[in-house]
Amino acid sequence: MLNKLRKNNKKGFTLVELIVVLVILAILAALLIPALTGYIDKARNQQIIAETRQTVMAAQTLVDEAYASKDLGTAPIVGATGDVTFSDIKALAEVDGTLGDVTVTATETPAGSGIYQVVISKLEYSKNGKKCTYKAAPASGEEKYTVATVTP
Repeated sequence: MLNKLRKNNKKGFTLVELIVVLVILAILAALLIPALTGYIDKARNQQIIAETRQTVMAAQTLVDEAYASKDLGTAPIVGATGDVTFSDIKALAEVDGTLGDVTVTATETPAGSGIYQVVISKLEYSKNGKKCTYKAAPASGEEKYTVATVTP
């Protein structure tokens, strides 16, 4: 009988060994998937922040150009039919998301000097269920760019 066992030299894996390997792979996949989704979410947040930065720079450029042709101390109007339109901003920034609220402020600095500074003080940009809000002067402890998930 011992000789019979020695002559059976079939190479391969048993069913139990294959099942053990599959269970180990399933456990590893269960551990890695949540970590990978966290990285994907962070990357999407960084993408919308980058697109919002592009939009803010484009808006500031267009507002500066519009301000050059206006009366002193009058801030350009940003909107669907204003001095600077949302479509102009999106075209210059080369983004395809949605612009929400864009607030422009013109302040005399220093007061009484006759020199005005026109600044984009707030801009909202949204794309793919994410909304990023830019604030030029955020409250203490608050970020300039805040990202939120938009629920339909």
